[in-house]
Amino acid sequence: MTEIDAKIDALVPAWLTLPDIAEMLDVEVTRVRQLVKDGQLIAVRRGENRALHVPAAFIDGAEQKVVKGLAGTLTLLRDDGFTDEEMLEWLFTPDESLPGTPAQALRESRGVGGKRWAGGLAVR
Repeated sequence: MTEIDAKIDALVPAWLTLPDIAEMLDVEVTRVRQLVKDGQLIAVRRGENRALHVPAAFIDGAEQKVVKGLAGTLTLLRDDGFTDEEMLEWLFTPDESLPGTPAQALRESRGVGGKRWAGGLAVR
């Protein structure tokens, strides 16, 4: 978990607190904390009270689960040496080859291509 800088914070259109996510997924907050600890979600400290927040785009509220393909994409990026902030910047920066952002591609079930693309980042 990291403190978020203003540039990255501005890239992410909406945030959810861990209790918000727990309610959406119908699980205990401890389960959401475990998802963060296991690297399946990225949580950052932001806002006035520095509470932990996760990008809303990472949660599929209708399906009550983490967006399909997110955990694998985060693993690929971590394996390539990305920090949490760098991953957020990459996921929420528009890319003409997709179109849109990698986070949008994952939400729209275009994650296979996005993960393939993320895997191509091996040389930075």
